[in-house]
Amino acid sequence: MKKQNMLQVALYSLILLFFFQLISDFVEAIYAFGLMGTSIPVEIVSILFLFSPLILLFLPRGLSGWPLVLVGELMLLCRVAETLLDTRGRMLVAGLGVACFLILLPSLLWNRKDREGASSSLLLGASLAVALSLSILFRTLGSGSDVSTIGWSQGVGWILALAAGALLLRLTRPDPAPPRTADAARHERLPAWKTVGLCLGLVSALILCYFAFASPHVMARWTGVSALPIVSMAALVLGLFAVVLAARPGLLSALTPGLVLGWNLIFGLSLVLTILAHQVSFPADAGAYPLPEPSVSIIHHIPLFLTLLLFPVVVFDWMLFVREIVAGRPSLRALGAGFSLASLYLLFMIFAQVFTTVYDYIPVVGPFFRDRFWLVFLVAAAVMALPVLLVRRGAFDLGGTGGEFEHGKAFAALMVLVAVATILGAALVAARPEAPAPSQTSLRILTYNIQQGYNRDGLRDHDGQLALIREVDADIVGLQESDTARIAGGNADVVKYLADRLDMHSYYGPKTVPGTFGIALLSKFPIENPRTFYMYSEGEQTATIEARITVGGRSFDVFVTHLGNGGPIVQQEAVLQEVQGKENVILMGDFNFRPDTDQYRMTTAMLDDSWLQKWPGGNEGQGIDPARRIDHIFLSPGTEVADSEYLPGPQSDHPAMTTVIEW
Repeated sequence: MKKQNMLQVALYSLILLFFFQLISDFVEAIYAFGLMGTSIPVEIVSILFLFSPLILLFLPRGLSGWPLVLVGELMLLCRVAETLLDTRGRMLVAGLGVACFLILLPSLLWNRKDREGASSSLLLGASLAVALSLSILFRTLGSGSDVSTIGWSQGVGWILALAAGALLLRLTRPDPAPPRTADAARHERLPAWKTVGLCLGLVSALILCYFAFASPHVMARWTGVSALPIVSMAALVLGLFAVVLAARPGLLSALTPGLVLGWNLIFGLSLVLTILAHQVSFPADAGAYPLPEPSVSIIHHIPLFLTLLLFPVVVFDWMLFVREIVAGRPSLRALGAGFSLASLYLLFMIFAQVFTTVYDYIPVVGPFFRDRFWLVFLVAAAVMALPVLLVRRGAFDLGGTGGEFEHGKAFAALMVLVAVATILGAALVAARPEAPAPSQTSLRILTYNIQQGYNRDGLRDHDGQLALIREVDADIVGLQESDTARIAGGNADVVKYLADRLDMHSYYGPKTVPGTFGIALLSKFPIENPRTFYMYSEGEQTATIEARITVGGRSFDVFVTHLGNGGPIVQQEAVLQEVQGKENVILMGDFNFRPDTDQYRMTTAMLDDSWLQKWPGGNEGQGIDPARRIDHIFLSPGTEVADSEYLPGPQSDHPAMTTVIEW
């Protein structure tokens, strides 16, 4: 790879990486406003940033030179600034950065001087592979959160932005156009409908990266598989593909259109089956609950393995579409129209993904998306695959004129190094629970609704919540509203983040596929026989974790739950049905019912309210109204309570609640 091309790969890689970061923060910030109000926020109008390609319709002379550089520099400035702002500022600035990218990408394609598109294809394909590798690495080092966007380590992001800014200045000195070959001369300008189809394919590839492959930790929450093997395989497969791409691009030239379509078909099928293997079929009859989460075997994980093995097709398709667009030389206006329609599609896909969780809060259309998480990925895979039919047969030859790397081996070695660093990083940041004390005769319990990792002021505050849990020094922790490993939560896995930094065992209850709001169990002691069961839900889906924890020779049956709005009695009946007959029960969570309700009276007829065991006359000195309590820790009758306390604070909209028991 020539030095000039190496610099271009570096630039395009960083631009793509920053796009994944910006759109992740943009969508998360919009969702955060809805989270605070449990309704559609007015701030949702910021989605208009996604329609920035419409600007290109009014630039018949194109966008190049200094104007193009300024758009790119503004995107980089947004990337640096947005992580320093509050949620509203982050939403606006990250949205502006996404808008700049959606102008920058078609303009860069329009300005490419590669008449056959082969060189552009390889350069941008290599760039997407690098961007994905760096994203996976940064997410791994941050236990699911991008380490280059949080805390002091975001200095890494600033350095990368400065480097990209310097590289952008080279765009003011365009490369001379290579002579057109006979093949390029015969290639007619792309018609508008083909341009639109290829733009949809490009954006669909980016959607799949954004939804899953730039942060494969989310796939661990789909399937219940540990993040380590998923991240390791994704990094290795991507590194191997980069080796082939950079050092032996001719091997990919052996792929025919039929083989590429087959590759897409098997990939799309395995991706959808990966999700469907963990989709729960919820009966309409309330009598069918509590419903155990279906058990899975190694066979159910075969689609996951195939998906990770085949996902480089996303990069390969991206390369094909880039080559066809660059070689087809559509007008900037046509590209603007194509990317405008593709941006509308991007918006629809974002809504569809989010609606699979918040369907109960979206009038009219919301219920359609209930239990259709798989459908979102089916559409994304299909829209990426179909434009392959629009690609000329000659475009599949990546070893043609201009399509070779001069220093590809060095590039391949670098990609393998990133993959190895990712695997080592995954192992290094993983939780390392210490061996428990064998003679312990007390247990500190904490239940905490962490509001998707956001504090009372609507700011993401994983570290504030971590500090509170660390200060309490609980032995077991029940978390509610912890389903952040999806685009609505910025694909940041708050449960893994907390467990890794606290060095605790963890179990994330309902997988994210069924669309619950997430419950989890952290423990200093090994978590034995964890399982999840679901309660009947007319609105948002609810679930409960059950596990056994042995402390000092005594075994406890631990339950963590989060009931729906109002704490429906049918849901609590299902929970108590599972609790009945068990000894040494710890039942904790956000029950959404108060002490003056039938649900509470029904529960305390079977179990003790630990707070009242300590404070039978009440205690208003803890900053809470005893009559309005909805976060509870219930215990088997006769359990000795040494202390119980509510800890209201700014870290969440719920107080943390802690209880200490002794025996």
